[in-house]
Amino acid sequence: MKRPSVQISAMGRSVPARVMTNYDFAAIGIETTHEWVMERTGISERHIAGPDDTTCSMGAKAARIAMQRAGVLPGEIDIIICSTATPDRLLPATAVDIQASLGASRAAAFDISAACCGFLYGMTMAEGLIQSGAAETVLLVSSEKMSAITDWTDRATCVLFGDGAGAAVIRRSQKGRGILSTFMRSDGTLADLLYRPAGGATTPMSPAVLEARTHLVHMAGREVFKHAVRSMAESADRALDGARINGGDIDLLIPHQANLRIIEATAKHASIPMSKVYVNVDRYGNTSSASIPIALDEAMQKGVVGEGSLVLMVAFGAGFTWASSVVRL
Repeated sequence: MKRPSVQISAMGRSVPARVMTNYDFAAIGIETTHEWVMERTGISERHIAGPDDTTCSMGAKAARIAMQRAGVLPGEIDIIICSTATPDRLLPATAVDIQASLGASRAAAFDISAACCGFLYGMTMAEGLIQSGAAETVLLVSSEKMSAITDWTDRATCVLFGDGAGAAVIRRSQKGRGILSTFMRSDGTLADLLYRPAGGATTPMSPAVLEARTHLVHMAGREVFKHAVRSMAESADRALDGARINGGDIDLLIPHQANLRIIEATAKHASIPMSKVYVNVDRYGNTSSASIPIALDEAMQKGVVGEGSLVLMVAFGAGFTWASSVVRL
């Protein structure tokens, strides 16, 4: 059965103005060096939210850019999906705050939480909503304020994360463009390898939680790395198989920007040379679900890819979750 085509009509991105380099960690008492961080992660700097930067404000700014490029008015949006691990508040969803900010009064709005895979999970959901006839225009926003859940006393994790947002307008395809394949998986038995132990309904915020810093991200780095390499390799295979192509057909691989070593391993497995891999982890760090849309928008604006380009996107994140998609732009 032929897959009905749904396309990314336009992208947008937004990151905070403040840039924090590896050299800035000394000022907050973290004993590390630029060389130590670069060797292990490939990260040189990241954008960090200021007092006025929220998950909603970054997401809404990225959304406005995508909407303007797509020629879409707020009243034309049927559904807003916001993927985030850092909602501005637990109730209501950040998506409804973005809706209010945009003035998209006739849209249904809701959040999804799939960690670093959120954009690809959301894209699959948008495709299904359009295919079913429930929507014609979906606004997918991935916005993350990771600095708010980062333990700034933990050298192993605080060097990894950055803040930012990416957005996509998704509609029915034109001129043969569209989503060619998608793949999603998860394994909740491994959740405790990358998680926030407290701060939710089971263990609400309290003075004890704050003192123990258990409301912040905890990660078993080596185990996460091992599973990330294996799962992103599987994701790449499944997306390529679903699109009935191989790595040599791909114009650009856009992996989740978490760690340069994971990116290199994924590209090698897919037989895609690094010259065809988009890397910006050095300038943004890990922005969770915002990383792929930020990278895709940047690649499109730089002319690295354009209309007709074949793009493979692959992600891995907390949950564990992993996902992939092949798209013809």
